[in-house]
Amino acid sequence: MNEQTQNLDLMPQWVCLECGYNMIGQMPDVCPFCGASHDQFMPWDEVEKTYRVTAHNVNKDVCQLLSVPKLGLEHAAYRIETPAGNVWIDSPSAFNRDLKPVDAILFTHLHFMGASNQYRKVWGSQVWLHGLDAKHPLVARFDVDKRFTEDFNLYGIDAYHIGGHTPGFTLYIYQDVLFICDYVFLNKSALSFNPFGSQPETIKQAQQIHEIVTSRNLVTVCGYNYVMNFKEWLVAFENLIRN
Repeated sequence: MNEQTQNLDLMPQWVCLECGYNMIGQMPDVCPFCGASHDQFMPWDEVEKTYRVTAHNVNKDVCQLLSVPKLGLEHAAYRIETPAGNVWIDSPSAFNRDLKPVDAILFTHLHFMGASNQYRKVWGSQVWLHGLDAKHPLVARFDVDKRFTEDFNLYGIDAYHIGGHTPGFTLYIYQDVLFICDYVFLNKSALSFNPFGSQPETIKQAQQIHEIVTSRNLVTVCGYNYVMNFKEWLVAFENLIRN
């Protein structure tokens, strides 16, 4: 542990134990994301003592990051190690100062900001979020360095703006791995659309996802709480968009 992480000067921050949302500054009465009461909040430094962000290998370049024990809804973040730089897709809700740094944190959408502001301050990581989602009030207290508006490639990671679930929802592909986050939920072997946000837009934009993923040679899908074989996922996804 270096001096930079030993002596942190981080402003007050609270984590909702119901959903994992981070609240920066003064503690609100209720969680602005899920509506839980403030008695379900924990200060960030107590969260750090209680929850360990733990890596689970997906392949030699990608690992899934989950808190132990489970923190709120416990969405997964993913670490990608590329020859050009290291990246997170979304951010853990818990701040753990001893994690390996990343050069950039790429967000699928605004709901998964986690403790990204704290990691950004300690590591100097660049935070990327689509400009349409960066306008949302929930993002106001978070630092966003790159408010992108078009598809891009960073360190060999391809970003595709989809919209639908949120206006700025973005999926990522690195080599043969698709990062779809919570655009669709997995229930046993079936998929369902995320029920939050505009359902007509979510369903409509799924066709764009299908066009992108079927044009690539993919092996693995990384969702917000699962890792799945792409061929099996695609069958379930096609069943979903046909119904």
